[in-house]
Amino acid sequence: MKILWTGLMAWALCGATAGAAEWDAAVAFGARENVRNLHLSPDGRSVAYLAPSGTQGDTLYTLSLESGAKAVPALLADGKGERLSHCEWVANDRLACTLVGYLRTVEYLSYFTREVAVDADGKNLRLLSDRVNDHSYGNLAYGGSILERIPESGSVLMERLTVPDDHLGTRIATTSAQSGLRVDRVNTRTGDAVTVEVPNPLAEAYFPDGSGTVRVMAVRGPRQAGYDSPETDYLFRRGARGKWESLSQWNPLTRTGFEPLAVVGERVYGLAPRNGYLAAVSMPLNGTGESEVLFAGDGVDVAGFARFGYHQRVVGVRYADDYVRTEYTDADLKALMAKLAKAIAGGHAVQPVDASLDERKLLLYAGSDQDPGVYYLFDRDARKLETFLVARTPLEGVALSPMRPIQFPAHDGTQIPGYLTLPPGHEDAKGLPAIVMPHGGPAARDVWGFDWLAQFYAHQGYAVLQPNFRGSSGYGDGWFQKNGFQSWQVAIGDIIDGAKWLAASGVADPSRIAVVGWSYGGYAALQSAVVDSGVFKAIVAIAPVTDLDLLKEESRPYSNFHIVSDYVGSGPHVREGSPALNAGKIHVPVLLFHGDEDRNVDIEQSRKMDRALTAAAVPHELVVYPGLDHALDDSTARTDLLRRSDAFLRKILMP
Repeated sequence: MKILWTGLMAWALCGATAGAAEWDAAVAFGARENVRNLHLSPDGRSVAYLAPSGTQGDTLYTLSLESGAKAVPALLADGKGERLSHCEWVANDRLACTLVGYLRTVEYLSYFTREVAVDADGKNLRLLSDRVNDHSYGNLAYGGSILERIPESGSVLMERLTVPDDHLGTRIATTSAQSGLRVDRVNTRTGDAVTVEVPNPLAEAYFPDGSGTVRVMAVRGPRQAGYDSPETDYLFRRGARGKWESLSQWNPLTRTGFEPLAVVGERVYGLAPRNGYLAAVSMPLNGTGESEVLFAGDGVDVAGFARFGYHQRVVGVRYADDYVRTEYTDADLKALMAKLAKAIAGGHAVQPVDASLDERKLLLYAGSDQDPGVYYLFDRDARKLETFLVARTPLEGVALSPMRPIQFPAHDGTQIPGYLTLPPGHEDAKGLPAIVMPHGGPAARDVWGFDWLAQFYAHQGYAVLQPNFRGSSGYGDGWFQKNGFQSWQVAIGDIIDGAKWLAASGVADPSRIAVVGWSYGGYAALQSAVVDSGVFKAIVAIAPVTDLDLLKEESRPYSNFHIVSDYVGSGPHVREGSPALNAGKIHVPVLLFHGDEDRNVDIEQSRKMDRALTAAAVPHELVVYPGLDHALDDSTARTDLLRRSDAFLRKILMP
């Protein structure tokens, strides 16, 4: 296969080769991806992608696929206050990007988004989001989003939020009657816009049908004292200007109803419960209410739909059992992806990333548990497959470990699925130190594939167990229980049973088992030691929840307060399930990490745990990363986290 070299790629690989003698595992695994968010231009002649700038920032590059072309920087965000989240072509010479940032007030931290457009060479930068002024009744946190691209004209169909103001006597003023979410057709070159859906104060989202016509609208349920209810109502219309009619209602807490995810032509595609699991369902937009089950997994939920091409047509269904699967409904694409998977080989999961407007040129991604990923270009007419860019060049040539699907018994006999990653070259973990690493969420699950955190610890000599404990999503209603907070006793019990299985089966040394977790996983790590202080010998908790009542109170300034409160629940389980209120039951060393601009889990959660551990005389340390959010998406911070946590664990588990 031919390799297409770019200036960025050559620099990255040369740098990796030159520093090979000084290779540092924490630096290599902690580095952010070299490239992400890749997209093909409509004519298939150029690619755009995001690459790191400094330790936190991102640069949007565009690259002509003509021989000898070099990548051109088009847009930069330094990561200090705002980041580039997503960029995509809206014409052969123009792109639209989402900027994500945060604002801290006296009371709370709030995220904001802005949509901008820029030429491929970095010129003609324009704000696509609405502006606010000194007369506006409030701030504009949500900058809107692009619903559909119209590459022939460089225009987009875009959701935009109308904020009323009292700037009377001008043509730019709005009134309260005009507030709410609307849809505009926006010329990204000039900023000129035409409203195609007038502002609706109750609308939460719009769904176009792939031809520029909005056919489905999400409307939030009735508010209680200004707070959102969990139910969302969905309305549809039969044509471009038809009246809105009831389609469905969806409640994510109870997983009841029908949740639309895509509209293509005259059908809406979404998820609905079937026999305790989420199935892929489609419905015609004709008012009959008839539905067709497209796919229902065997013992697992359908996660969503595979969408493809500039018009984002539905081509398949996605779900995960032991492995991530795509059940293609498009026969042509199914046959093509099967052939490409054979051509790339090596046990890789091959996925289409993007395509030209005519779908004759494709951008592909291939990765596995032992390969962080490679991007390929495929020309269907020339029948030519070319290696394009490597996702993580610092890990090129580094021996990584298989992520093996396993099951272990809980104390009640239930078989708990998960993954076991052993150090490179090891067939078993006998005598090795081990880490149990519960995932975040809790409404999430681990899946097979490259995991930089698990692979780092395996590379450093630890066996890593990632349990999909009860309370994880993806396994149906029965497995989800009430959720990982209200049913924390079951979830934490499964995590502890995972450690006991490692010890009892001889998979790992029982005197050298630690627990490491991020977000809910950090909560689970701490709470596991509260429940049973004798199983884990050390705890690493990254951005953890530590007080369930505090978690509810932190959401009070936001409209989802009642949703969060209902999700966490009330009763004895709240205090009993809060590690910061039970720190005296923890008898092993603790290492905490947290960013002080974390909107998902406020840093006060870790600070409260820090104070509680100090009062209980538990050996511990809190490491704070200024200016970073929940993901700690900073190469320097992640390197520091890996180096510190490895040294901490090594001192206890490998004395």
